[in-house]
Parts: sequence; C-alpha cells; structure tokens
Amino acid sequence: MITLKIVGMTCGHCVKAVSAALSQIPGVTAVRVDLERGRAEVDGEVEMQRLMDAVRAEGYDVESAP
Repeated sequence: MITLKIVGMTCGHCVKAVSAALSQIPGVTAVRVDLERGRAEVDGEVEMQRLMDAVRAEGYDVESAP
C-alpha cells in the first residue's frame, strides 16, 4: 500500500476526482481517499511518481506520507 498526503481537497467532488485519477493508472488495484485526513491509500504495483503526477494533474498538491 502506498499512502499519499493530498493538500487542497475540500469536498466529495475532490475525493471523486482524486479517486478517478488514481484508479485509471495501470497497476492500481484499489484506491481509498479520506477527505478528513487528506490522504489517499493506493494498492497495486505502480511508481510513486505516476501517482503523484495524476493527483497534481487534477490540481492538488501531493507528497508521500509516512
């Protein structure tokens, strides 16, 4: 599981946009986005940079989370 810290999500639409962007990446098997915690958890075999690029393309700031 890869955890991302996402800055800028404010509503359910944001959650759907991030979820959709991450889910479309080849190798991703599951995505869980938590609006309150500002985090996304991604299962699958995929490079961190591809995940971060997809989130940034939706207009959010992102970094890897511990």
